[in-house]
Amino acid sequence: MKKIKNLLISTVVFALAIGMVSCTKTKKTTSDGIEYTYIKEGKESPKNGEYVLYNLIVQTESDSTFISTYDQMAPAYMMYNDSAQATNGMDEIFLGLRKGDSIAFEANATKVFGEFNTPPFIKEGGNVKIQIGVVDVLDEQGVQAYFTSLQEAQMKKQAELSVKQLEEDVKIIEEYVAANNLNASRTESGLFYVIEEEGTGDQIATGQTAMVDYAGYLLDGTVFDTSNKEKAEAAGVFSEQRDQMGGYAPFEVQVGMGRVIPGWDEGLGMLKKGSKAKFLIPSTLAYGERGSGAIIKPNSVLVFDVEVTDVK
Repeated sequence: MKKIKNLLISTVVFALAIGMVSCTKTKKTTSDGIEYTYIKEGKESPKNGEYVLYNLIVQTESDSTFISTYDQMAPAYMMYNDSAQATNGMDEIFLGLRKGDSIAFEANATKVFGEFNTPPFIKEGGNVKIQIGVVDVLDEQGVQAYFTSLQEAQMKKQAELSVKQLEEDVKIIEEYVAANNLNASRTESGLFYVIEEEGTGDQIATGQTAMVDYAGYLLDGTVFDTSNKEKAEAAGVFSEQRDQMGGYAPFEVQVGMGRVIPGWDEGLGMLKKGSKAKFLIPSTLAYGERGSGAIIKPNSVLVFDVEVTDVK
């Protein structure tokens, strides 16, 4: 289990999940003048070697959040050491955390992050707003079980979202196929493909290297990448630097090894040397909710025209 050695906020990545309650609030002040308020006070202090799991939000003075553990979908944690010595107010706050604590405060950013770690977008002398909520205090085995359970829950949720997204993508692709009079086939995974020229020899086997000339574009026809110089020039995406480096040439890919998006791995496995095909790839077999670059937005369906020029 990785130990959390640095108690400064600059190493923290998580957000508050504990609600504010209306009651008399205890206030304390650190040795360097950070005044913090207990929205809720816990009672159980961690024992030496136990882990404090906590959520955190850090905002600018204008309430713009720039650190939030919600974005990481898991709380931060640190191992409590009863012999650790606080060197600043932030250390004092973190060393004093108890199970059930919910703390809020506003403080000078330099006191929070240190002189050399303050984010550049915070003006000199500016403050930050911080909320800390302790999720639990657990031993090492408990922490491992917690994160295992959290990961399983996230994977289950992601799988459910992928199923729903695939249904939406399939409907979009079917409409595109119909509008463009394509004689497309569909695989079980949701990949649509059109074999335009059959090619010769055996289908490309997993592990074989294929040389592929390609053009990739969105459903509206916007070309985002191509290995063909003439197509790049026609689409307005030509790069002089790429041309000088010999980048306009068939792309070399080891098929079925996860070196490219899943839609490519699956589609190329159905082709032969000399095959020409069109792949209509749902976002779940492409770049998913992450997208890629400025053109390929999250959950984008992609179209590729490919030609296998050689197989090794």
